[in-house]
Amino acid sequence: MRSQGVVHVDCEVLVPFFDVDSMQVVWHGHYVKYLEVARCALLDRLGHNYLQMQASGFMWPVIDLQLRYIRGATFGQRLNVRASLVEWENRLKINYLISDAVSGERMTRASTVQVAVEITSGEMQLASPQVMLDAVARVLE
Repeated sequence: MRSQGVVHVDCEVLVPFFDVDSMQVVWHGHYVKYLEVARCALLDRLGHNYLQMQASGFMWPVIDLQLRYIRGATFGQRLNVRASLVEWENRLKINYLISDAVSGERMTRASTVQVAVEITSGEMQLASPQVMLDAVARVLE
């Protein structure tokens, strides 16, 4: 069973016309955009979003992305995108579940892994910076 994570957020996405192909199904690459919407909301919930990461001297590139498509989303469909933080001490691992907002039917599962990279040196960090650990600790209190 996939980890539910220690903290999660839910975001609703309404599938726009420009995200679908001629069959009215979301093109597979657009799901990454939906994950990013939920990931940004999760980072906001932690109080350590991308602007705060940059201000602390670190960037967090995605180094791994996994997607499993279960059912294609369609034009006008309301989706719920859940982002759950499952690892944060050495890297950020976030699990995602995209489901139909009305029926709850599972549509897509995904995960991303990000690592801290010091902006000035470009060096990848082997552990998450203390500022990230502190952000997660505040939410878990």
